[in-house]
Amino acid sequence: MTKLRSVGRSTNDDLRARVHFCADTGQIWLHEHRMLLVHAEAQAALRKELIDTLGMDRAKGLLTRMGYASGVRDAELARTRAEDSTDLEAFMTGPQLHTLEGIVRATPVKVELDRHAGTFYAEILWEHSWEGQWHRHHYGIHSEPVCWTQIGYACGYTSAFMGRTILYKEVECTGMGHNNCRIIGKPAEEWDDAAEQMRFFNSESIVDQLIDLQTQVVQLRSSIGDRDQLPEDVAGISPGFRAAYDLLKQAAGSNISVLLQGETGVGKEVFARSLHEMSSRSSKPFVAVNCAAIPHELVESELFGVEKGAFTGALVTRPGRFERADGGTLFLDEIGDLPASAQAKLLRVLQEGEIERLGDQKTRKINVRLVAATANLQDQVKAGRFRSDLYYRLNAYPILIPPLRERKQDIPLLAKHFLARHTAIHGKKLRGFTDKAKRALLTYPWPGNIRELQNVVERGVILAPGGTRIEVSHLFMSCSEEQPPEFGLGNGGGLDINCWETGKDLREAVFNGALTLDQVEAMLLETAVDKARGNLSSAARMLGLTRPQIAYRLKRLHGGTETPDDPAIGSFEKMHNESA
Repeated sequence: MTKLRSVGRSTNDDLRARVHFCADTGQIWLHEHRMLLVHAEAQAALRKELIDTLGMDRAKGLLTRMGYASGVRDAELARTRAEDSTDLEAFMTGPQLHTLEGIVRATPVKVELDRHAGTFYAEILWEHSWEGQWHRHHYGIHSEPVCWTQIGYACGYTSAFMGRTILYKEVECTGMGHNNCRIIGKPAEEWDDAAEQMRFFNSESIVDQLIDLQTQVVQLRSSIGDRDQLPEDVAGISPGFRAAYDLLKQAAGSNISVLLQGETGVGKEVFARSLHEMSSRSSKPFVAVNCAAIPHELVESELFGVEKGAFTGALVTRPGRFERADGGTLFLDEIGDLPASAQAKLLRVLQEGEIERLGDQKTRKINVRLVAATANLQDQVKAGRFRSDLYYRLNAYPILIPPLRERKQDIPLLAKHFLARHTAIHGKKLRGFTDKAKRALLTYPWPGNIRELQNVVERGVILAPGGTRIEVSHLFMSCSEEQPPEFGLGNGGGLDINCWETGKDLREAVFNGALTLDQVEAMLLETAVDKARGNLSSAARMLGLTRPQIAYRLKRLHGGTETPDDPAIGSFEKMHNESA
């Protein structure tokens, strides 16, 4: 012990002389390595955030590897000093640097080493460990040692110094309630549980694991059916919807690639799932990929698969989405965001029907029906961001899904469906929508389309008291944020026809294209039928019409029969009767 202390004192002054502060450049140097002076509290806060974000086990691995890298760096200085000193004197550089850097006061209790023979044993006392103290401050007494960065440093330093893997274990720790920390180090093969401890030194790709979990979720949804994607989601009676859905049904019997076009939220993935369910591939997987959600450097491995070691971080062999969808349907959403290299490979897959994993020269035959989706792929081609040959290949069977503002007749059906779904989810009994709420749903332009309608209805279900009707204030909480004033919203967030002063705002809404005459007529007719509780004669009197006249207008607008119970005459009318 006395010999070790004397060696430590002799090296300490020499190490201090190698630390240089340069005021002109703002740099700190230890020999030839740049150093940083960091607040311990800030470092502890970062450590806590890593634990809270990644979990204790992942954070332990990350911090251990960080300490290991630091120890390897410091071992370079020890090797430069080994030429003029004994092995023991050179080794003491590490404990002294650990102390000098403010990490922990390291006092060797016993060190036996022979670099030439490769033998090593060390017992070291740690005092004032910043890592143990701060872990205890944030999380209290821990059941296991917690000085992960410091253990990593000791392992990295000694392994680099000895030229073989040396593993340390913390046998006492301030984070566990001990007065000081104490570590023991020896070659990895001399520890019975070396494999368990060494796993913390192996880097792991969190991104790969997240993508694998995402894939598992997609496959589970494909096998049991996604409860959120009910058939009613694609229901509609508007001409635009019927035209799009008829095209979809005609494509179901073939294997042609389909390009779904439309604004965000119109239901492109719902259309793709419907196509899959109507086709002969319905018993096989439906795999959905959002191309915009995958980092460009991972797109190819995610779509086509990767072999172990193909690139840094490819730790395991993994099949791509094409292989996982073999025999079924692959849905590529936001396909316009594919990088150029992936576009070229996708074109080859469509032409040849085979793929190659990254890092593998073997070709694999695949049988996949491709459904792609985008807002406007032609603009991407004109801008030079998407290959024209791939566009023409995908555009063999385009289907344009109209936005919700062009499907006003479908809003009652969709609103009713979402109302039923979310009242069941949230365990509420509601009596439907108020008159103003119905008019607000019909008049609002829905820039977010069906997805926005679903979210608005769910919000209404949550805010409306049980046993009542959903009011417009439950749907649209702020006029300035949710509804522009030209659609007749008052300051309280409620749509009110009376707020159109002498019809001026209504006229402007029609003239600037925000509303059509058919929409205004439909709004008046539906409101009258609703107020009359389905009595067409009473509704006709409200509007100054005869019963045959109102029946004719309803039939003309909705293309249905004259029976009051038919949705074509008034979907909201039927909804009102059922909820009542």
